[in-house]
Amino acid sequence: MLKNWKPLLALLCLIWVIFGIFTFSNIGYQYIGKSYFQSDDFQRELDNFQSELGPLVLNLPVAKDLKSKIMVTQNEIEEHRNRYGTIGSQIDNIKAQYEERIQEAANVNATDLKTKLEKERDEKIKDITANFEDDEHVRKKILADKEALVDQYIKAAQDEAKNFVKNNNYWSYELTNTETGKTYRSGDVSDSSAYKIEYTEQHPLTTENISNSLNHIFYENDAYVNTDNLKETADYTGTITISKKSAQTAFVMQGYDHFKLNQYIYFFIWLTSIVAAIFAWKGRKEVLRMVLGIKEKEALAKLKIDYQIGLLFITGSMYLFASHIVMDSIGSYYQYNYVRVILDILFEAGVLMIIAIAFFIQLIWLYDRVNTAQKLEENLKASYLWSLGESITDLFINRSIALHSIVMIGAAFFGGGSLVATMLRGGGFPFFVFVICAMIGIPAMIVFLSRMGYLNRIMKDTKDMAEGRLNRDVKVMGKSPLAGHAENLNHLREGVRTSMHEQAKSERLKTELITNVSHDLRTPLTSIITYTDLLKNPGITEEERKQYIHILDKKSERLKVLIEDLFEVSKMASGNIELHRSRVDLNQLVQQAVGEHEEDLTQARLDLRMTKPHEPIYAYVDGQKWWRLIDNLIVNVLKYALEGTRVYVTLKHTPEGDAEFTVKNVAKYEISEDAEELFERFKRADASRHTEGSGLGLAIAQSIVDLHGARMSIEIDGDLFKVIVRIPAV
Repeated sequence: MLKNWKPLLALLCLIWVIFGIFTFSNIGYQYIGKSYFQSDDFQRELDNFQSELGPLVLNLPVAKDLKSKIMVTQNEIEEHRNRYGTIGSQIDNIKAQYEERIQEAANVNATDLKTKLEKERDEKIKDITANFEDDEHVRKKILADKEALVDQYIKAAQDEAKNFVKNNNYWSYELTNTETGKTYRSGDVSDSSAYKIEYTEQHPLTTENISNSLNHIFYENDAYVNTDNLKETADYTGTITISKKSAQTAFVMQGYDHFKLNQYIYFFIWLTSIVAAIFAWKGRKEVLRMVLGIKEKEALAKLKIDYQIGLLFITGSMYLFASHIVMDSIGSYYQYNYVRVILDILFEAGVLMIIAIAFFIQLIWLYDRVNTAQKLEENLKASYLWSLGESITDLFINRSIALHSIVMIGAAFFGGGSLVATMLRGGGFPFFVFVICAMIGIPAMIVFLSRMGYLNRIMKDTKDMAEGRLNRDVKVMGKSPLAGHAENLNHLREGVRTSMHEQAKSERLKTELITNVSHDLRTPLTSIITYTDLLKNPGITEEERKQYIHILDKKSERLKVLIEDLFEVSKMASGNIELHRSRVDLNQLVQQAVGEHEEDLTQARLDLRMTKPHEPIYAYVDGQKWWRLIDNLIVNVLKYALEGTRVYVTLKHTPEGDAEFTVKNVAKYEISEDAEELFERFKRADASRHTEGSGLGLAIAQSIVDLHGARMSIEIDGDLFKVIVRIPAV
């Protein structure tokens, strides 16, 4: 950084400008266009002189006058009378105080002492009795106490007046009471003055007769004196001055010199700040490049933005505090020798510069982090306060937990706060505070501990679930949020068990798929290999050759169908197929697809019963794929329906606005497996696999339905087999 002296100098100039602005805004009004006699220090001294001149010199009261204004109210009489209780309790207390002492005097035959004590006791009892019988008796006692306070005040005021005159002898005045015409003089106001103030009838000097600094005397004991009844004001016209000769006294000149030197120092600071502002403005770009190029920036960049703002705030507060210290040092130099003052100011200014450099570097770094809306948003969302706010917001996801937490914290604060407040007031630990804490704190603690115990139980059961032990439910206790969580965990456990069951089922079906594919592909392939070998025999007849070729053709076609169906269902399952949707009349499509198999149905001795609406039913489907779906379902009927039974094909509108296509028949084979497994590839109702089916018909149909976002289900009731397909109609 030292190598880059130009930007460093510009940064120091910027700091000096800020310091100049700070001092100007704080104390500029005290020194610009003002003299010492217009300064705040001198005005405070003038106010003190004027406020004490009246009650200590001009209007010094006479004891007799103040005593004549003293008032004793009925409330004061009642308070004095009942201060120590009722008349009975006070008399009993006096008797108890003297009883032991009188008895001791009697035991030692001290007759004179006994008589004296009895006389004192009787006089006090008589005085107490008079207090309750005669208001005038009480009034005189209170009045005597108040008059004693007046005498004490007068004596203190006279002593204070002597000190006042001695300490303010550099003031001269000539003032005339506007009411009495009496004139008070001190010094010579005709001398040339360094400071002068005139009072006229329009703007007189208003003074009081009671000094505020001695007011405490009237409140020193139980005999309270209302000084509002004693105060009087008087107006004066005339002149108050400080002569040039008096201004040469050490005290006045010290304040004057102090003011002038401060004025020169601050004028120098402000003028140099203007010059520094020019250099700072010219070097602003270099300063930015230097600060942004400091490697330490990377360390601060890792801080969350609210931490950086907090650090900036702390540094800024230290900067302001150090600025005040430097200003105070400049303003208080007269208390030390000049060398000490200069060294102190230089040291404090150096510390101020270091703190200021740290502050402005952080400020520039912070600006670089938030100078765009995107940066600001990213940094705010990554801040600690943002995450804390999200955490607090998450507390209210379950309002019951939020309410319980607030109640718990409130109970803890109330109980602990009550205890601390009581102890701090010095009142010990009253029983009622203990009762309140017990009624609120102990139940809250019990509920909290119970909840924590239940939470531990849930955590243990959750750990067991994570380790695979799913044979035991999490205990559900009550209706608290924790109980709801336990119930959700039980649902999750059931879901995991179901998932594991489905996974095992999937593994079993995968094994069966491999077995079935191998069987269905190997059977025609074996026949092809066998009859090919037979054809190689030169001794076979022409009739046998034709028969073998016919079998080979049939088995080859069978193998081709199996491979094509397998390839198609794989493409559909992977989604690697394109649909060409259009608005298709399902009524017509079903009629055509079923019509192509009417002869086959008749040959299979199956009685077709088709039900369809008279009006068209439209849906957005791929016509070719949907025809394949219907064809597969009809072919499935031809292969697996019981001869001599009826086949029901139905197309209708549902109340939900769907088009529903249903095929229902009686199976020739016992269907004992899960209906959903019939959708699996190479799965047949004929478990012995003696039919010509590939086992892919329903799997292909299901894939077509899934590609269209439709729904397909199978219902089995004994030997009754029913397939239902639903798709939204348009």
